[in-house]
Amino acid sequence: MAGIHITDIESAINWWRARSPSADGIVACAEVRALAEIYALMVYYREAEADEDTMPAKAKDAWLTWYAHTPDAPCIAICSTAQGDPLCKGCGRTEDEVQHWPVMSPGEKRQVWRRITLEAKAWRFNRYAERAREDATAQRDSPPDPNDSAASSL
Repeated sequence: MAGIHITDIESAINWWRARSPSADGIVACAEVRALAEIYALMVYYREAEADEDTMPAKAKDAWLTWYAHTPDAPCIAICSTAQGDPLCKGCGRTEDEVQHWPVMSPGEKRQVWRRITLEAKAWRFNRYAERAREDATAQRDSPPDPNDSAASSL
């Protein structure tokens, strides 16, 4: 079970609110309502994570649409796990996370992103943060090349 953290639900709600603002200032779009129901239940039950696999379909679809607009891999092309480091100095992922990234679910990937962001020890969060932001913006703004096999292996 991969857990989707409440901060990701909140980010998705805010993304949808900006993307599809309420016409009358009262009624939110369907995606916001679906995600808000999950968010409210998490707050009520004091849960930090929602189960990716049992999330209602409308909420999961809305979350996945938001997720598709986030950077996929935290890689900044400085991989020290290839030199034997248990934790990559560039992105902060473990060797296992780097190797299994292509088959991880969106929820699993977001868990890794949350951990490395909270730790903030990897170079992506200090020396190379500006480079990582530029690379993420370039990736997000340009469509993926279907002939680029390297892009799918990150």
